[in-house]
Amino acid sequence: MDLSTVRTVEGAAAVRVVVDAMGGDFAPLEVVAGTAAWARKHPADSVLLVGIPEAIDNAAGGPLPPNIEVVPASQVVQMDESPAQALKSKKDSSIVVAMDLIKEGRGDALVTAGHSGAGMAAAVLRLGRLRGVDRPALAVQMVTETGPFVLLDIGANVDATGLNLYQFAHMGSIYAERVLGVARPRVALLSIGEEKGKGSVAIQQATQMLDEDGSLNFVGNVEGRDLVKHKADVAVCDAVVGNVTMKFFEGLATFIFDLWRREFKRGIRGPIGYVFMRSGVNRIRNTFDYEKLGASPLLGVKGMVLITHGSAKRRMIEFAVEAGATAARAHIPDLIADDFKGQARTKA
Repeated sequence: MDLSTVRTVEGAAAVRVVVDAMGGDFAPLEVVAGTAAWARKHPADSVLLVGIPEAIDNAAGGPLPPNIEVVPASQVVQMDESPAQALKSKKDSSIVVAMDLIKEGRGDALVTAGHSGAGMAAAVLRLGRLRGVDRPALAVQMVTETGPFVLLDIGANVDATGLNLYQFAHMGSIYAERVLGVARPRVALLSIGEEKGKGSVAIQQATQMLDEDGSLNFVGNVEGRDLVKHKADVAVCDAVVGNVTMKFFEGLATFIFDLWRREFKRGIRGPIGYVFMRSGVNRIRNTFDYEKLGASPLLGVKGMVLITHGSAKRRMIEFAVEAGATAARAHIPDLIADDFKGQARTKA
């Protein structure tokens, strides 16, 4: 989520962010550090840090900010566990306890770096889907020279149907229009060719539904190379395609900057060249800094849930908590619910 583009509610009250302290490859150390850093900068807001108290205390290495409350949870869903089995057998896991805080109205947004499948399953089982939504979708903003576009789904549904893609298109359009402020966002299906009829059966089904619907600014198919050209404001795909696309972008950006770094160290001219190019390189690096995106909102559930990288460290966790607070102030689930209310978003 690009925080600079989110339109918050005027005069929004302080928010309560629930953080899964035990989720992620570097939890709880990095999660606690990043959360504490955010809490110190936002004393008017509060954090409910969910996890094993002893582990959180050890990770903190000292007193936590006064606006952080530790909520005990005795179990952890590991990254290699089956989401369904883990949620069934670990009812006191940090992700379940955290999700229940949202359900009970004690928190306004939830942030986790844990198992994305478990996070989605817990959201659906504990919070429930918004009326008319068949499956939720994870959305992320991707960078282009002319502004961000929304890519979804990036991790929630590996076997999306045509109906799912059709609904993702509607949720993504709402997100782009109401949150990013894009008037009549261009919606496209990410496929292997621009021509209609290309792509999977699900893509072809979604194409027909969107053509028949006519309520969105549907521009057809786009290919992977079209994404950086900003040919669409919302690119819709299943989770496998979306996740691979997102991580390829991230990996490619890192690869390019690593090449530049090595070139600038070569011989005598390299360091001299860097002196002249440093400001430009820093601007480009800042543009492609994916950690600043923080976390991806799970659209379509009755609550604000955001999932960040399992490999997130304290800097990205801090951005993720900020994304959660900002999303809570924007009331994103309410915007989707209002649009779906009374609308025919399902097909027989």
